[in-house]
Amino acid sequence: LQHSAWLLAVARRLGVPALATEQYSKGLGPTLAQLREQLPAAAILEKIAFSAVADPGLLQLPGGERRQFVVCGTEAHVCVLQTVLGLLAEDREVYVVAEAVGSRRPEDKALALERMRQAGAVIVNREMVAFEWLERAGSETFRAVSREFIR
Repeated sequence: LQHSAWLLAVARRLGVPALATEQYSKGLGPTLAQLREQLPAAAILEKIAFSAVADPGLLQLPGGERRQFVVCGTEAHVCVLQTVLGLLAEDREVYVVAEAVGSRRPEDKALALERMRQAGAVIVNREMVAFEWLERAGSETFRAVSREFIR
């Protein structure tokens, strides 16, 4: 959770669009407030299909037309995996933030990450993503993000 919140905060600070999905929130509960408060309501998709790409889904949201997706969330071996596979099938570049995905059992997460890698997703960590978004040092934006997020 804290790594996903960190990533969302960096994205918001840099103006990178962020989208979220909720798997059957009536039964499983809504997105946690710590994450929800960083997203506009229009950027949250309620879904029942495990893949966020299925049905009218993620790609129809504002920002869904992007070529690159950075993915985090749970369960790594169910919704995250099927969403990543769906994005890859739509010819999108997919980056999965290893420390920001989770499963109830560590072996499920490990298998999911391996499967996503084999399918063509790039497995990254959150600082890799942040520094790729920043692209260079020396700017006021870099200094502000470094002070606030990089420790």
